Amino acid sequence: MSTILVRKGGLYTTVQDTGRDGYYEIGMPPSGAMDQYSYRVANLLVGNPDGAAALEATYIGPELEFTDDRLVAVTGAEAPVAVNGEAVPSWQTLAVRAGDVLSFSMITAGARLYIAVSGGIDVPEKLGSRSTYTLTGLGGFEGRKLADGDRLPVGKAGTDAPGPPVGASVPGPLRPEFPDVMPLRTVVGLCSYRLTEAALDSFLGTVWKVTKDADRVGYRLRGGTLDFVEREQPFGAGGDPANVVDLGYPVGSIQVPGGDEPIVLLNDAVTGGGYATIGTVISVDRDRIAQAKTGDRVSFVPVGLDEALAARRDRARRLAEARAALTA
Repeated sequence: MSTILVRKGGLYTTVQDTGRDGYYEIGMPPSGAMDQYSYRVANLLVGNPDGAAALEATYIGPELEFTDDRLVAVTGAEAPVAVNGEAVPSWQTLAVRAGDVLSFSMITAGARLYIAVSGGIDVPEKLGSRSTYTLTGLGGFEGRKLADGDRLPVGKAGTDAPGPPVGASVPGPLRPEFPDVMPLRTVVGLCSYRLTEAALDSFLGTVWKVTKDADRVGYRLRGGTLDFVEREQPFGAGGDPANVVDLGYPVGSIQVPGGDEPIVLLNDAVTGGGYATIGTVISVDRDRIAQAKTGDRVSFVPVGLDEALAARRDRARRLAEARAALTA
């Protein structure tokens, strides 16, 4: 079996794919790539099928030594990328040979890099996915982030549907942007009624800063204080005004425990509990928050279901355009 030698694991590098869907009702979050668009384009660049496992690296990428010839691509956050110490471009199909070393410097924009290798990362499937869920040690490479000295198995690169030619690249307009304030389109609810009208307006009108507590479980934000509608807590709810009778948490849902420091729950979060969820970041814009790092700023933009579905169709169109550009 072919392997990649992990010379340095980076800060937090895990194996991820499209996610472990279908088990939410038993308390299993989907995991999977936080920025699905960048992950999927990385696979397109190396000719992998949809759903092939790749690497997600947060803030500082790994250092990888290849043991055979492969295609490789890096997407997502902006960071200097090198092969054998020589700078190479991201969002482009690269060729590496046995003994070549892929390395990264600190990110300059965004938060997460995606590294796809032809053949995919060939770790065993767990509950239908190769994604890593580190909180329970499930999936990925031994259920954990990569460490120095690991040997990462890779699959046989396909020959029936070869990838794009070396040097193929994704046009600039099809790459993510990193604005000063990242807008997050949000469907307001389920429990937004717990906030006063003024507090809800304040929540939507505030620019929030990402705190140091920002990972695959969720992002804690800071920027204001929100007031709740006064009431007698119902039976089964806790004493905090943000408490409600337990309910399910959609991925991307927003809690406001204590009325300050909202938390956006993400791919590895718990699936339910007793905090009011005042809104849910739409699935497409979870790609955006995945690329926000500590100190970055975000805002919440209210949208309806029709707009959320239109955004999903637009992402599908952009993926189709990227595929067409790489196969032209």
